[in-house]
Formats: sequence, C-alpha cells, structure tokens
Amino acid sequence: MTATTTTPEQGGYTSPLPAARPHLGHAIASEWTKLVSIRSTLFTLGALVVTVVGVGLAVVAQTTDENYQSISFTTPALFGLLVGQLAVMVLGVLTITSEYGTGLVRTTFTAAPDRYRVLTAKYLVFSATAFVVTALSVFLVGITAALAHGGAAAGPHASHEWFRALLGCFYVTLLGVLALAIGALVRHAAGAIAMMIGLVTLPPVIGGMLTMWETFAPLSRTILQYNVPVALSQLFGVAEGGDLGPTPSVYSHLALIVVVAGGAAAASYVLTGRRDV
Repeated sequence: MTATTTTPEQGGYTSPLPAARPHLGHAIASEWTKLVSIRSTLFTLGALVVTVVGVGLAVVAQTTDENYQSISFTTPALFGLLVGQLAVMVLGVLTITSEYGTGLVRTTFTAAPDRYRVLTAKYLVFSATAFVVTALSVFLVGITAALAHGGAAAGPHASHEWFRALLGCFYVTLLGVLALAIGALVRHAAGAIAMMIGLVTLPPVIGGMLTMWETFAPLSRTILQYNVPVALSQLFGVAEGGDLGPTPSVYSHLALIVVVAGGAAAASYVLTGRRDV
C-alpha cells in the first residue's frame, strides 16, 4: 500500500487563520511574557531598586555640598549598586535556569525549534530590562543628590559624570549577561549563582593574598587593578589611589567585561545548539 500526500488543491485541510512566519519579534514577546510573569523577577528587581535607591539616599542625607567637590552626584548610588549588582546577576541566571529547573525548556524548544533565536531573545529582553531598571535607580539617586547638594560649594560638575554613570549601569548589565550565559552553560541555578558571586568577590581577596609573595607581585597588581569593585568605583567617580601603579582607564574595564561576557555568550550558543535539551 502506497502512502499519498494530499495537497490543498486536492481538497486537503487549509487553516482559516493566517499563519505568520515566526521571527525574532515573536520570541522577544514570548520571553518578555515569561520575564514579567514570574515572581523572581519582581523580587530581584525590587531588591535592586530598594538597595540602590535606599542606600544611595541614605548616603545623600549624610553628605554636604562640599563633599561633591571631589565626587560626582551619582557616586552615592555606587554604594547600593555594589550590593544591588548581585540582584542583576541572580536575575540573569534565573532567566534561563528556571526553565531548566521546571522542565519548561522542553516546551519552549518544541514551540520554537530555532534555539539560537530563543537564546537571542532572552539576552535582549534581559539586557534591556536590567539596564533600564539599573539606570533609573542610579539616576534617581544622582538627581536627588544634585537637587539637595547642587549649591556653589559643590563646585562645577560636567555632563560626562552622568555619562560615566550610564557606562556603570552598562557594566552591571554586562555582569548580568555573563550570569545568563553561565546559567545557559551550567543549567543549574545554585551553581551558576555561586560561580558569579565567586567571580565578583574573590579577585580582590586573591589579589590581596598574592601580595605576600614578591614573585606574584605583578599578577597581584593586575588582579587588584582589574576587578568589579574597582571598575564600578572608577566609573562612578571614586578615584583609586595606593601603590598599584597607574590607574587603568575606565574603557579598559569595559573592554574586559565585554570580552568575558561575549566569550561566555558565544559558548552558550554553541552548547545550547548541540545539546539534546
């Protein structure tokens, strides 16, 4: 017995509904729905806003106009962001590992077989959300500081300090992108979060320990100059001093995180495309 294929012209079924060709916009809409539908998004972004704004406003309340002769108006937001960045990284990890944990990833890849499109949508939706929320929180603190302590005693302030703060928000967003990439590689929330916390907190500790040995002095100096706290401090107008040599450019910090996050993201595309799930 020979199987036959029936075409619409031969009386086969034709859907009365228009069937649009799937594209990236559909995947972005799907990922946005997922992101705003889970409580972890509200908790993590809420923790970010409360930490950055709460700590920042507390610092603003304890400063005077004269303090801003040496710092920018956005500097108070730094103290909350050093903690709030953890919320961005946790959200980046949960953006993908939550689907692996519940098994929803099977449904996602069945409905959208193009895994690269799905992963791209996750990166875009997360990055835009994290950057906007971080920037709004930082700029709320900065505007409050400018209104409260923007008198003549604060000295002149150029617009570039606001641009530097924007770069700081971009830096934190890239940390979240790195977290999402590691989540895609590890596929386990606790493991990915632990790795990100280690990447952020351990370098200053390791660099400090290596100072005990003269042989490792160059390596120690490099680690202490290039780490997340130092990068954010420079971006938010806190000058680094000490005996570590010339202060690295803020753009070198940005280049480093772009390379690291970009490499991890590229690896996530490769492994996601090769795995069964």
